[in-house]
Amino acid sequence: MNNNSELLTTPFSSHASAAEVIEGVDLAGRRAIVTGGASGLGLETVRALAAAGADVTIATRRPASAEPFIKEMSDIGGSVRAAALDLADPASVDAFTRAWRGPLDILVANAGILALPNLTLTPYGWEAQLATNYLGHFALAVGLHPALRDAGSARVVVVSSGAHRGEPFDFDDPHFARRPYDPWAAYGQSKTAGILFTVGARRWTSDGITANAVNPGYILTRLQRHVPDDTMRALGVMDDDGNLKPLPYYKTPEQGAATSVLAAASPLLKGVTGRYFEDNQEAPTLHGDEDRPDGVAAHAVDPDSADRLWTYATTALRQIRG
Repeated sequence: MNNNSELLTTPFSSHASAAEVIEGVDLAGRRAIVTGGASGLGLETVRALAAAGADVTIATRRPASAEPFIKEMSDIGGSVRAAALDLADPASVDAFTRAWRGPLDILVANAGILALPNLTLTPYGWEAQLATNYLGHFALAVGLHPALRDAGSARVVVVSSGAHRGEPFDFDDPHFARRPYDPWAAYGQSKTAGILFTVGARRWTSDGITANAVNPGYILTRLQRHVPDDTMRALGVMDDDGNLKPLPYYKTPEQGAATSVLAAASPLLKGVTGRYFEDNQEAPTLHGDEDRPDGVAAHAVDPDSADRLWTYATTALRQIRG
């Protein structure tokens, strides 16, 4: 856990674009994977990394959906391809990692689902948001660990959310077997888990791998597709006719992707690991009942919880693989 008096700062504003953050960075010869990179924040992350010269693989459930974007990037000299990956299916994750060849410089764990209205379990009994947002990405990163290590100086970026602040990881009942299901609690827990992964990844530092979590801020993308219209209207981001209307402080997808790109490629973060960034700055750690709209909750950067969760996820995956 970083001391708040030593927070890393950058010259980029909260609404800087991904292109601004990566300007002047040369990623030629670097290889990257962006999960959920066919739309929204992921697509803008891919665009920025590819424009800087990286060879980028979009990992998505529906590779065909990325084809128009891949052609767009190819026409301007970008190197982008797509490969099938279903993060909620461990067999799909295993197939993806087995098929990967060569070193991997950047892994952006961007894909996610939000606020499923009803409790949804995978065939292995995992709550779907936790399975997709955390366990799938954990399995992916662990499976790609040799490729990340071989890169010599690799970065893992986990896209989290401010929703983590009210939801510590529930080690006693992570899949809502006994407690009442709440879609926002499930989402928040999954995002806490993602931050804890970056803290637990300190065990990879000697392999030249760093891992940081980012909060992209408020953006309207397909991530909100499961949120009821009444809730969207109550939040003030949908009118009576069902049209989305971002509030003044909302970001565009390109602006939201900036913090991911900062963590993935900026020389300002060289050697930095286990930290949480939002609005292109390292965020302070919140203790107790501090009432503020920014920052990372202490429960999400606790080293003991990070190690406990790493063990939990490793055991869960081992059990389903026999």
